[in-house]
Amino acid sequence: MRPARFSGDTIVKLPEGGHVHLIGICGTAMAGLAGLLRARGYRVTGSDEGVYPPMSTWLESLGIRADSGFDARHLHPDPDLVVIGNAIRRGNPEAEDTLDRRLPFVSLPVLMKDLLLPGTRPAVIAGTHGKTTTSSMLAHILSATGADPSFLIGGIPLGAGAPAHLGRGDVFVLEGDEYDTAFFDKGPKLMHYIPDVAILNAVEMDHADIYRDLEMVKLQFRRWVNIIPRRSLLLVHGDDANAVEVAGKALCRVERFGEGPSNEWRIEAMEDGPSGTTFTLAGPHGKIPVSLPTAGAFNARNAVAAIVAAQELGTALPRAAEAMASFPGVRRRLEVRGDAGGVVVVDDFAHHPTAIRETLRAAHSRWPGRRIIGILEPRSWSLRRNLFQAELPAALAGADRVAVAAVFHGEALSAQERLDVPRLVREVTALGVPAFEAEDAEGIVAALAPELRSGDVVLVMSNGGFGGIHERLLVAAAASAAARAI
Repeated sequence: MRPARFSGDTIVKLPEGGHVHLIGICGTAMAGLAGLLRARGYRVTGSDEGVYPPMSTWLESLGIRADSGFDARHLHPDPDLVVIGNAIRRGNPEAEDTLDRRLPFVSLPVLMKDLLLPGTRPAVIAGTHGKTTTSSMLAHILSATGADPSFLIGGIPLGAGAPAHLGRGDVFVLEGDEYDTAFFDKGPKLMHYIPDVAILNAVEMDHADIYRDLEMVKLQFRRWVNIIPRRSLLLVHGDDANAVEVAGKALCRVERFGEGPSNEWRIEAMEDGPSGTTFTLAGPHGKIPVSLPTAGAFNARNAVAAIVAAQELGTALPRAAEAMASFPGVRRRLEVRGDAGGVVVVDDFAHHPTAIRETLRAAHSRWPGRRIIGILEPRSWSLRRNLFQAELPAALAGADRVAVAAVFHGEALSAQERLDVPRLVREVTALGVPAFEAEDAEGIVAALAPELRSGDVVLVMSNGGFGGIHERLLVAAAASAAARAI
């Protein structure tokens, strides 16, 4: 018999067909929420500083109006509820008007908890790395096996083509972000989600703009573990000492996954190659083969967590494992953006030394024997600072050639706290990997264009748009190929 479902104390209430306005609607999660609300029959509008694809086109396809720029007039006539995104700060015209006129307002996680999660079985994926991919994998398994889950993910699963879906099944897959909730709620988003099944991947220092050090990060995860019901299952990355420590006082069932012998769910005989990753999943009741179209040991760990979570949610383990063979991947996770003149341009969200290192390893596995050119834009709050100054050279040295852009909005940080890009380039070069710096995407492309050759793989690592660098690289590669052909 399934355990009783958690509903929590509902605070947010909306009239049937009520009007919800989202401030910051083009963020991936906020756009996903807009789609969920629209699917539930609410009238949805929103605004953002920049309204552009892919979120703008998806919202338009749903009949949701998204205005470019913030203006208090967007709140007239009064909506029934305002959702204020976590990127919105005091001083925003719409946020100020909301407060001045005492309009009902709420954060995304609280609206989820109160309006969309009651009556469902939440599966919450947390940790410094792998949240988006693991959430996408779990949603894919459940969809492929007929469960039709709902999901809200901070990325775009390539099979779904959207960050959210309101399904007919009772499972709700959620990416549990440790970043703060809103300017009026500085606690982590995931503290609003009470899971039936929880996944805790690696725990590392990140988000230097809000967390002082690793101990503060671990504290947030410990607090979340402390609210997981006793009847729930917590799956923990058993090879990560910080994750194991964080889960040490959990009152729920805890099972570990990874490659180490002490894990209940173990990865064995893993092989990585151009067509993906294969391994054997060894569990309490035997072994089953798993085949992934995606490369990298980190994706194997993500897949194990998703497979075991799916089993806990009612999918037979062999069927869950089999479904992973058709996993299409996630946008901006080793996503091929194009091939011009034999040069493959790849996009990845990697913005932490661990993610950079693992992504470069996966690139070498997927394109063996080819030159991997790694391009890094220090754009996230953590990368913009010198928090990872010591770790970045070794991580980037996994490439065959490296380019680093200037720190995004570096003028907002003092020299004492800003990432020292010239030093980073010198230290990468000292490790035997030629590296250079350039001011922006245009400068990097201009420097690389003369040397691009068929067979090169250019891996762009940034958590932003990076000045349209992917398209610029493809144009440059095509021009270089055409020049050689003359």
